[in-house]
Amino acid sequence: MENLRMFVNGQAMSGGSINFALEKATFVGPAETASRYRFHSFREEFPGLRPAEQGEQGFVVPGEIYEVTYEILREHLLPNEPPELELTVIELADGSGSLSMCMRAGTADDDGVTDISDRGGWRLHLASRNQER
Repeated sequence: MENLRMFVNGQAMSGGSINFALEKATFVGPAETASRYRFHSFREEFPGLRPAEQGEQGFVVPGEIYEVTYEILREHLLPNEPPELELTVIELADGSGSLSMCMRAGTADDDGVTDISDRGGWRLHLASRNQER
């Protein structure tokens, strides 16, 4: 069976609410995107990654890499991802590529979507939010 690399950066990471969808996948380790992305919070429920537009500063977004099969992707992970995200290919910090969920076009302007690109990732964003309370 062919394995694919899947970069996750939110609730699918270890300890996240949908990490169960990756229980049959192989955890490869921590990873970062290339510094050409923006990162957003959707209603403080989950994050979304998108390529920085021309003139926008890009950021590195931390996450995790898993080796997944098409079956794991199709039957377990994708059905648990929110409809605001879609599957795409991204560039990692080492220049290699990986599958990842990214924001659908036009969702950055939706109500409840906040740019958190400078927060250092989803976990640090959540930790800083909890400290503010």
